[in-house]
Amino acid sequence: MNKRIIPIITVMVVALSMQSCFVAKNYSRPETEVLSEELFRTDMMPKDSISMADISWRKLFTDAQLVQHIETGLQNNIDIRVALQQIEAAHAYYRQGKAGYFPTLNVQTQVTHQELSKNSQFGAFFDGGITQFDLSGTLSWEADIWGKIRSTKRASEAAYLQTVAAHKAVTTEIVSSISLLYYQLLSLDAQKAIVEKTLVNRTSSLETTKALKQAGVLTEVAVQQTEAQLLNAKARLIDLNKQIALTENTLSILLGHGPRAIVRASLDEQELKAPISTGYPAQLLANRPDVMAAEYGLINAFEMTNVARSQFYPRLSLSATGGFQSLELDQWLNLDSFFANFVGNLAQPLLNGRKIRTQHEVAKAQQEMALLRFKQQLLTAGKEVSDALYSYQAANEKITIKEQEYQAYDKATTYSEALLNNGMANYLEVLTARENALNAEMVLASTKLEKLQSVVTLYKSLGGGWR
Repeated sequence: MNKRIIPIITVMVVALSMQSCFVAKNYSRPETEVLSEELFRTDMMPKDSISMADISWRKLFTDAQLVQHIETGLQNNIDIRVALQQIEAAHAYYRQGKAGYFPTLNVQTQVTHQELSKNSQFGAFFDGGITQFDLSGTLSWEADIWGKIRSTKRASEAAYLQTVAAHKAVTTEIVSSISLLYYQLLSLDAQKAIVEKTLVNRTSSLETTKALKQAGVLTEVAVQQTEAQLLNAKARLIDLNKQIALTENTLSILLGHGPRAIVRASLDEQELKAPISTGYPAQLLANRPDVMAAEYGLINAFEMTNVARSQFYPRLSLSATGGFQSLELDQWLNLDSFFANFVGNLAQPLLNGRKIRTQHEVAKAQQEMALLRFKQQLLTAGKEVSDALYSYQAANEKITIKEQEYQAYDKATTYSEALLNNGMANYLEVLTARENALNAEMVLASTKLEKLQSVVTLYKSLGGGWR
């Protein structure tokens, strides 16, 4: 018995000693030129190692209603829940990859009845029929000599981490989308309040114009023009109410429920206290979930190339089968019915229709594509940061100018109305001043929205929102 076991033990020792002889390569992050300091443009901002993306969205947003809406969205949003299920599926494959080092064990029970020809060699001996009872188990194990199992495990781990990063990306998108729509609602509310105030003023102006006509100061043309401006404001109010309803419906879907009114604060109450700082380009690798997901995709492709390369080399496997086999049911589990066999197998592929070489070439091409996608994602991230920076700086400068413009038009309206009442101005000047003042105030509200949205966009482009 010992003489039979010694060759098997020898094969196992050799297999274990060869486990360190990997042909699989270790992944290292590619040195790419896109990770330079010029990945995004910060020529109008001082460079700082701190990135605003490191701040939690709960600290960025000070509006309690907005924070509540984001929490609701992250809990109920359909895309978030789908991403969580994708994580569960990938985690199952990851656990399977970790189990690749373990042996497999199969157990089967079988009852076989065979009718034999009585004129055959064994038919007369067994009286024409034979029934056999089998209970057996097979234990098999493959030596990971070339790193195939290790690379498969790492590939499944990268795929799992890629889904985790994808979930973070969805979280960032949800936080950003909810806050942008919320601020859009506040801006629409502000514009609606402006138009409603304008309606009150223009209704009063219409009455004044009619009185001036009766006094012989103005003509019917002035009355009709004033009424036309009033009707124009009423039409604007209808459009704003429609936009508010549609925006509320869109935001409701993001929150994971049917269309309904959205509880909210006012535009003037909004304040974002986060410092406008971008950090360094390399921080995007740790902050932006889509960049992280792209790199995990590259790691997965790299490890699958290792797996394809290992197919060129011999495969060493060990298997052992044992159990009970008997022609009599009452003797089935007797020790005399026990059998066992051990097999050590070393297989080297030679000719297989070029399948292995094709798989390796495809894996290398897929790895190169994953690398290009990783670089493209970095470039896209850099562009988005640059765009958001310039949008913020432009909105910040524009808001001061628009405030001054509105104040100028407002004063022009007041002065022209006073001159008109004293017969010193043309009524057309009054109408023009009123319309310009209304447009300037509406644009000012939109510019305040642009500033808030640019901060949110910059925060998202730097990788904020998933913490």
